[in-house]
Amino acid sequence: MPLEIRELHIKVEVNDPTVKSNRSVGEKPATPMQESQQKTDLIRQCVDEIIEIMNNKKER
Repeated sequence: MPLEIRELHIKVEVNDPTVKSNRSVGEKPATPMQESQQKTDLIRQCVDEIIEIMNNKKER
């Protein structure tokens, strides 16, 4: 017997981007230079993963 879903409730919680929730209590906030380096590293990782995905698709 198939199951029919008549209603779907989705709950989303959006955090304020100015609040650093992943910081431990005694940890100092990152300096603008550190934040810039972290962003650069994240972008580099994303680009590397995208290139890897594109190469995998090309091989198929």
